[in-house]
Amino acid sequence: MSANAARSADISGRSVALLVTLAVGLVAAFVAAPGKLAANDASESFGDESSLRAALRVAFVEYWSSGDRDFPPALSDVVDYWFRYHVVKALIAAILLIVLVALAVLLWRAFLRGTRNSPALASAGGLVTLLALASSVLVMANIQGSVAPFSALLPMLTTGAPDGPLADTLDQIRLQLADSLSAGGRTPPALDVMISDFALYHVAMAVIAAVTALILIAISIASWTAFARTNPSDSRSRRVWGSLGALFTVVSLAALVIAVVNTSTAADSAPALLAFFEGSW
Repeated sequence: MSANAARSADISGRSVALLVTLAVGLVAAFVAAPGKLAANDASESFGDESSLRAALRVAFVEYWSSGDRDFPPALSDVVDYWFRYHVVKALIAAILLIVLVALAVLLWRAFLRGTRNSPALASAGGLVTLLALASSVLVMANIQGSVAPFSALLPMLTTGAPDGPLADTLDQIRLQLADSLSAGGRTPPALDVMISDFALYHVAMAVIAAVTALILIAISIASWTAFARTNPSDSRSRRVWGSLGALFTVVSLAALVIAVVNTSTAADSAPALLAFFEGSW
């Protein structure tokens, strides 16, 4: 091996090790850091999910009982905390995505150069590519949650077996929604807020998924173009470009389906909200 080749391999090895270390650290931060970074004086009591759920349920019952559109202070504190929580998670996931993309590029380049341990490089490149796609899903979900944090909190109201004032509140919401859909009855201000925020929640994902689909389509086209331009005798490169082209084609189609489904839900969000509260959404 020449001195330049040895130096290049050493640099690539150090780069891979650095990126792997960064990825592991970011995964740990994604799990452990958001709650601490999102907390302030008003949300110090939201130390874990059970505490947050308990605070949300009490504040939500108060909100429904008030009959107002505006959130009471207790619910505002929970919603604001959940917004900050999702912003932090989205930022960490975005950085993780960048790191994983850089790592995947290094691994695939090393594999295409035909260095030793090629099967291991191919396996690692495939794994990291899939992890990058998974991290992109985390980015998408947390951007959606930061755009509509109130709707992102709603699952905490229905998990488990709600009882007492919360169960009564959820029953009233179901009845009001069903009545407004069947007979065109007037909806209370709080329910109007829920319906509009639920629509915003799905509009956000429709836009996010559409943008993601465009990016994935561009990557797919680039992969298929590289596949077509590769000499047929270079079977290694053709396998890589063909596999990546097929993968990104399938994933881009999935993103388009998500965009269409969320657009449809956003256009008529009240039935979807009722289905959610009935447990069939």
